[in-house]
Amino acid sequence: MTIYQSKEDYQNTQQAYIDEVKSRNERHFEMTGQQRLAFLHSYGCQQNVADGEKLAGQLAEMGFGFTQNKEDADLILFNTCAVREHAEDRVFGNVGALKHLKRANPELIIGLCGCMTQQERVVERIQRSYPFVDLIFGTHALHRLPELIRRQMESGKRVVETGDTADYIGEGLPVRRDERLKAWISIMYGCDNYCTYCIVPYVRGRERSRESGYILDEIRDLVAQGYREFTLLGQNVNSYGKGLKEEMDFAGLLRAIQEIQGDFRVRFMTSHPRDATPKLIDAIRDCGKVARHIHLPVQSGSDAILEAMNRGYTVGDYRKIIDYAREQIPGVTFTSDIIVGFPGETYGDFQKTLDLVKQVGYMALFTFIYSKRSGTRAAEMDDPIPYGEKSKWMRELLAVQESIGRGLNASMVGSRARVLAEGAGKTGGGYLTGRTDSNIVCDFVADESNLGQFVTVEIDKGENWAVTGHIVHP
Repeated sequence: MTIYQSKEDYQNTQQAYIDEVKSRNERHFEMTGQQRLAFLHSYGCQQNVADGEKLAGQLAEMGFGFTQNKEDADLILFNTCAVREHAEDRVFGNVGALKHLKRANPELIIGLCGCMTQQERVVERIQRSYPFVDLIFGTHALHRLPELIRRQMESGKRVVETGDTADYIGEGLPVRRDERLKAWISIMYGCDNYCTYCIVPYVRGRERSRESGYILDEIRDLVAQGYREFTLLGQNVNSYGKGLKEEMDFAGLLRAIQEIQGDFRVRFMTSHPRDATPKLIDAIRDCGKVARHIHLPVQSGSDAILEAMNRGYTVGDYRKIIDYAREQIPGVTFTSDIIVGFPGETYGDFQKTLDLVKQVGYMALFTFIYSKRSGTRAAEMDDPIPYGEKSKWMRELLAVQESIGRGLNASMVGSRARVLAEGAGKTGGGYLTGRTDSNIVCDFVADESNLGQFVTVEIDKGENWAVTGHIVHP
């Protein structure tokens, strides 16, 4: 296990591995006339996507090209998710399908990394059932990809690195971003909340925040490159700053980002209601570059279920946050996560969730039927409600939310919104699309000359899935 004393120590050590792998790849090109290609796929959340961009950046530095076709790849890397059981099943199914590729090309390097591989039972299963997998490394070793690939190339043997080096944050990693207007910015890693249903603290480790200077420099550089929207990422961005030597919290970070020169917008996720304070709401109110939208996962509208989930707040506490934000931030919208059918949940508990959804009026919901995760406390709880019954509850919830969302979109007709023109709209030819400051999808009549710009759109119609309109000049 390699421990780095500083950013410079890390960069110097890993650069030597990068140079060695790059040299091997260059020799391969000289002999075959073909560049070695990598196939990289990230499953799961936005944090995984951001991690995948850093993996891709390191691969590019090592001289790999990229392909969307696994059959053409010299290296296949799955960056995995462990939040729900079906995500694990999908990964194992996709890995099993690679066996014939390895048989046809013994030089092919196959790797698994990310949240799944930070779990001992998963690593044991891979080692036992998938002998053709060459690289296995967890979330805490993503920054050591050059070292791990060099070790595998040199030995020809499987390399496993799942040790806990979670205290280290690899700054200065190269990043290969797929988008040219919007960027993910990880500001912290890990989680200290230990909700009873969640595996994240066990695979991502305890909370640790990046120094604000690195974050601000990253955003300044991206603004100079023409990026116009940044989403700040963390398992709980509201607790940003814990453990830092500097005096900085999330509200302070938002205010510091506000001072960066340039025309851009900032979003963030995910916020934990327990740490959503009036100080944070005031910062959103005061910072014009911060979007008027808050993703605030409530998970349940029942105090009994919230306690069983170890969420650390009551429905009353949650409503106070919502009410204060609406008082201070005109036009603010909310989205949330809801778990349906948590162990011990009754239909009466579920009805309380429906009541909360109606009271808050969420713009959108991300809904999930409870999925048992081995290693969590909820996995040991009695869960007597059959899946079919939970599915009925889910359909009821979706019907309520669809009606609310349709009404919110309709209420915007005649209003004006600031929208970043991101690409072609779904409405048809002659339309571009983007999101408002309040995070509502908006298709609008415009030509491609507006791409990459913030425009003012007057809303003409509210659809089920979005609003449509036309550009106006204030």
